[in-house]
Amino acid sequence: MCTIKNLQIYIPLILVLFSAPIKAENLADVYELALKNDPLLKAAEATYRVGKENRVQGIAGLLPTLSVGGSTNWNEYRVEEQLIDQYNSNSYLASLNQPIFRLDKWFQFERGTALSEAASAEFAYQQQETMIRVASAYFNVLNSIDSLNAARAEEKAIGRQKDLAKKRFDVGLAAITEVQETQAAYDLTVVSRIAREAQLDSAQESLTSIVGRDIKLLSPLIDDFEISLPDPLDRESWVSLGLENNFQLKAAKLQRDAAQASARSTASNHLPQVDLVGRVSKSTSKQGKFGGFIQNPLFGIEQDTRQYSIQFNLPLYAGGAISSARRQAYANYDRSKEQAIFAERSTVRDVRSNHFGVQTQVANVTARKQALASAESALEATQIGYEVGTRNTVDLLDAQKRLFQAQRDYANSRYEYIISMLRLKASVGSLSPDDLMNISSQMK
Repeated sequence: MCTIKNLQIYIPLILVLFSAPIKAENLADVYELALKNDPLLKAAEATYRVGKENRVQGIAGLLPTLSVGGSTNWNEYRVEEQLIDQYNSNSYLASLNQPIFRLDKWFQFERGTALSEAASAEFAYQQQETMIRVASAYFNVLNSIDSLNAARAEEKAIGRQKDLAKKRFDVGLAAITEVQETQAAYDLTVVSRIAREAQLDSAQESLTSIVGRDIKLLSPLIDDFEISLPDPLDRESWVSLGLENNFQLKAAKLQRDAAQASARSTASNHLPQVDLVGRVSKSTSKQGKFGGFIQNPLFGIEQDTRQYSIQFNLPLYAGGAISSARRQAYANYDRSKEQAIFAERSTVRDVRSNHFGVQTQVANVTARKQALASAESALEATQIGYEVGTRNTVDLLDAQKRLFQAQRDYANSRYEYIISMLRLKASVGSLSPDDLMNISSQMK
């Protein structure tokens, strides 16, 4: 039974439980959730498991095939509807086939190996894309939070300015235009705040769709988060690294090799095919008489037949199907070659663009930080000027807006720098979970 004394004991405990701070989750925590719950990554993993079976299937074409079979039959022998004999017969068969000269099977093995390796490269690329998607969604939420906080602060500051203008108007120290200007500015900040709230909700939903649950609190970046230029700074060094390690390029080249092997396999269908074949069959019969009259000397005796042969087959003409398939396969190979060339050029373009993008974002962060400091100084000077009468309300409102915009721009520039650096590393195939861990180590 719950008594007042018991309640006095439980109430402090309940207050402690409900007042306990919610642990903020950093980028590493969110990435671990994505590894478990992201449906796109799970689908990519399944695609990888599908692709890696191509090598096993390719090897199978070079290995022996063994099959067994059997049958049991009930037989009735009748003459003019008169049953003369009835019996049961059984047969068993085992067959072994070992390719000896089959170029088509060899090229199918090469095709399977290339497709399996292409699947590995594609899955590695999808893993890198997952890191970028998680980081982008994470920082979109932080950016939306920063924007909303700035919008709320702006709304509060201009709200105070609006109230002050109304008081000044009431005592005859300000014109009605000052009240109207501050009211209009305040109304715009309300609209901006509502838009930022919608933006935050959308960003949170995007992150939830990746990790599978709501994230209540995210860790922000520390104030002195490290911003650095690409190392090495030479762009062509990054291009060389990308041409060697970019996973999309690797997958495209392996797909090209697979198409070439498939074309060679199809062309080999015109060549001789030599197989070693062995068959073993056993049969028993309970047939009593041949034709119902002659006694069967093999009644109930198991008969064993063994055959060993080398089979030769040379396709000569199949209605043009073989030649058509060969032309089709080589057309697919030509397509894959061009796609590999395009992937190589795209890799060079992406690496150069991302390298320049990181340099641009480093300069952007520096400039935005300086702009923020300048906006703070400008607001202080405008505030003093407004108090002594050398600046008007419009000047003060503009200075406040510039400050809040500078805060948003600076915060966003740091997030854009991080995503640019991740994309640069992904374009050269060097992006790894350690990069996300390093970013997480610089979070509050």
